[in-house]
Formats: sequence, structure tokens, C-alpha cells
Amino acid sequence: MHQSPNEAANTAHSVSAAPTGNSVNNAHTANTVNSASTAPSHTRAISKSGRYPRTGRIALYLGRRETLRLKRLLRVEMISGIIVMAAALLGFVLANSPVSEWFFALRDTRIGPAGLGLNLTLGQWSSDGLLAIFFFLVGLELKREFVEGALSRFSTAIVPIAAAAGGVMVPAIIYLAVNAGEPSMRGWAIPTATDIAFAVAVLGLIAPRVPLALRIFLLTLAVVDDFIAIAIIAVAYTETIHFLPLIAALVLVGLYAVLARLLGGWYFQRPWAAWLTLLPIGVVVWACMHASGIHATIAGVLLAFTVPVAVMPNAREHARVADHPHLTDTRPHPLAESFGYRFGPISAGFAVPVFAFFAAGVAITGDSRFPADPIAIGIMLGLVLGKPIGIVLTTLTLTRFTRAQLDPSVRLRELIGVGALAGVGFTVAMLVAELSFADAADADTARLAVMAGSVIAVAVAAMFLARPRPRDPRP
Repeated sequence: MHQSPNEAANTAHSVSAAPTGNSVNNAHTANTVNSASTAPSHTRAISKSGRYPRTGRIALYLGRRETLRLKRLLRVEMISGIIVMAAALLGFVLANSPVSEWFFALRDTRIGPAGLGLNLTLGQWSSDGLLAIFFFLVGLELKREFVEGALSRFSTAIVPIAAAAGGVMVPAIIYLAVNAGEPSMRGWAIPTATDIAFAVAVLGLIAPRVPLALRIFLLTLAVVDDFIAIAIIAVAYTETIHFLPLIAALVLVGLYAVLARLLGGWYFQRPWAAWLTLLPIGVVVWACMHASGIHATIAGVLLAFTVPVAVMPNAREHARVADHPHLTDTRPHPLAESFGYRFGPISAGFAVPVFAFFAAGVAITGDSRFPADPIAIGIMLGLVLGKPIGIVLTTLTLTRFTRAQLDPSVRLRELIGVGALAGVGFTVAMLVAELSFADAADADTARLAVMAGSVIAVAVAAMFLARPRPRDPRP
């Protein structure tokens, strides 16, 4: 049983006042109480069982790790972005080469049990199946940001949240204005997405010396952008819902949550345990979500939201502290972060590159109407102009008329560059393009527009972010 700090102090006071026949013990007890009264607050808050209060200790421990975690995440996203770029380029080249027929035949190859409604093409498996792994990682990062990261505090969350909202609304408005009155209005959400891995990778390549605060702003902005994109996919692109498989999926998500909560320490210390117990449940949840009519990638997000950010070790896991044998180390296990490290390589090294390989495989000489079609114009204008306009204007308005502030190291020129870089909307934008248009020509037009708009956005960002290398003072 855990005691509050006040209860712990009362317990110490009662011990010091208790009569005893041993004067040495009395003196020792008094010294112990006196030293406890002058000890740091987190030491005085130790409960009778020798543990720190759960909430305070978790906040203390995770707060110290936040900056290092974000730096590691930025490095990982940069590497994964480069891999995805290479895969997308390969798919585009093959689709426009003499082996294009082989490429399209490979993409349209069907595998899977037809009786379960899972006889899908390889292209569909990459978008509906493999991207669920990507969205699981996105969900883990979202939860960490909302619980312990920049989004957990209003003062640091308000600017990137508002900027992300502006970066979603303005591109959507531009697209709707270009496609007003046309059936293609259904694609309004395509230019609203930002690809985290692509954006961070490009930022590291074209502007490696920008302030860390600017990198974290872009990362947080993209995380919020992904959250909005997930909500759009779940709501705007769900036409019919089959409730029986949906209920089954939600029940299994609840089971997944219970196991992750109760056995969190076991999953943290035994990496194979999650593969044996949680992975099979996750696969069934994905299949049920796919059968329900809601896009199956949402299953990855729901499962990720059930994973605790940190779990307290149980009694068997407590390590003895050398200076205080009667105390135990209650440092929490960062379960969500460990899951991210374990499953991240699968997403970055396989799932997303395979999706990019098939999604970018669009023939320029095919049925697409790129670049003069309103679909293409709306997407490119939304990505290249809408994103930076929405992000920069929202940020400047917020910092001008409220007490919210950006880091002093971030200059307006760099803010515009990051806003332009947010127009790199590859992975999620490609997925939304597939969901928006059933007609192959419309979908190909949208994909080519996403790729072209992303390339132009990178060029615009480079104009604002690239800095000349400092001259060597040596002769």
C-alpha cells in the first residue's frame, strides 16, 4: 500500500516519538528522522513500503528523458525517410521502364483467403496491411507526446497544434476551391497530410545545422498532423459499417489493453512475449476492422493507444539500492518506447518502403490526366502553397495576439521553410488518394500530383532553410 507524502511524514513523526528502552536506537531513530526532514522532497515522499508515489515518480523520470528521446526519434525518422525515398524512386522508375508490365502484374497479384474477404492484391496488402504497422508506431508516438512530450503541456502544445490545424484547413480550402462542384471534391483531404519521415529526412539533408527547437517543432507539428489525418480517414472515408466485426474488434482491443497493462513489466523484459501473445490478437483485430468497413490501418492506432507509456515494476523486479537496503528502485519501464524500438525497424525498413514502392509506381504515359486536371492542380497548390500559408499565418497570429511563444532561436525565414517542408505529404497522402478515388485514372492523377507537389515543396523549403557552409578561417 502506497502512502502520500503527508502520510509518510506522519509515520516518521510517530516513529520518532515512540518510547523505547534502547537509547542508542532512540538516537539513531532521531537522526534518521532529522536527516529525512532535510532530504530532497522526492526522498521525503518515500512511502512506508519504500516506494516513490507512482504519479510523481513517473513524471520525474520521464521528464528527464524527453529531450534525448526526441533527438533519437529525429535520427530514426531521417534514416527511414531516406529508405522510403529510395523505395518510391525505384517503384516510379520500374513503372516507367521496359519492365513496367511485370511491375504492374506483381502489384496486382492476389493472395490471401477469399472466404475471409482477404484475397487482396499485393498493392492492397501494402496499403491496408503493412501500413497498419506504420500507424501502430504513429499511435505509440502520439500517446507518448500527449502523456509525456511537448503535447502534454498547454504552453508547448498550443503552437504546434494550432499550426497543424492551419496546415490542414488551408490546403483543404484551396483544393475545394479548385474542384468546386466536381465529383473530385472527394479528394479534399489528400493535400492535408505531412509525411513525418520524409520531412525530417529532407530537413536533415538540406539544413543539417538548423536549431534543434525547429526540428522538434516540425516533428510535433507532423505528429499532430498525423492525428488529424487518422481522424479524417476513420470518419470521412468510411461509407458502410458492419457492426458485428467492429464489436469483435473492440472486444479484442480491450483484451489487448488488459494484457498490456497487467503484464507490461513482462513484455518490457521479455521481447518475445509480445510476439507470442499480443501480435496474434493484433492480427485478428486488424482482420475484424477490415471486415467492419473501417479502414484497417485504424486498428494499429487503436492498439497503440492501449499500450501504457510506462509501467511500474512489480515486487520481483525491484532492485535493491546499495545505500538504502530497505528501499527498492521503482523507476518505471518505458513500455511504449520499447515497443517503438522493437517494431520500428519493421515499419521503417519493410512496411512503409514496400507501400511506397507500389504506391509510387505510376506510369506517366498511362491514363492519368496530370498535370492539367483540377485534381492535380488542387493537390499541388494545397501542398506547395496551402501548407506554408496555413502553418505560418496561424503561428504568427497565435504568437502575436496571445502569450504563446516560439523558441527565440527560430527565425521567420526558417519557420516559412518548415511550413513549406510540411508540404511533403507522401505516405498518408498516397493512402488518402487511394481511398478517395475508385477510378484508376483519378487515383493515378492524384498520386502523380502528390509526388510532384512534394518535390516542389522540398525545393521551396530549401530556398528558405539551406545555409551556406561557414568558411574555413585557415589559409
